[in-house]
Amino acid sequence: MPPYGEALGIEAGRDADGRLVLTLPFGEHVRGRPGFLHGGAIAGLLEIAAFATLREALGEERDVAIKPITVTADFMRGGHERPTFAAATVTRLGRRIANVEGFAWQEDEARPIAAARLNMLLERR
Repeated sequence: MPPYGEALGIEAGRDADGRLVLTLPFGEHVRGRPGFLHGGAIAGLLEIAAFATLREALGEERDVAIKPITVTADFMRGGHERPTFAAATVTRLGRRIANVEGFAWQEDEARPIAAARLNMLLERR
């Protein structure tokens, strides 16, 4: 977990299908306006989920630097005072570029609170 993920208290786990799912517990450190989760914490959760999923997709290839080119977050509804979950999917994994999509939800994965699309530069050494 990167330092920002540790500061947010993000934990990594797996769902029943073995998919990587990150959990962001709610607390004062991620509170935005009264009664809601801060948008920056949601975006950070999505970005970390995307990086972790991409790193996992690279498998044994560890000597690759991942650098974000474009990060776009869409906020669909307010996150409330409860745990938030995020998972990502690598939609393209090329030699130099990777595209990743992530979704964040709270109680029902079918009702995401935010989505993100990330284009990443892969620098193989």
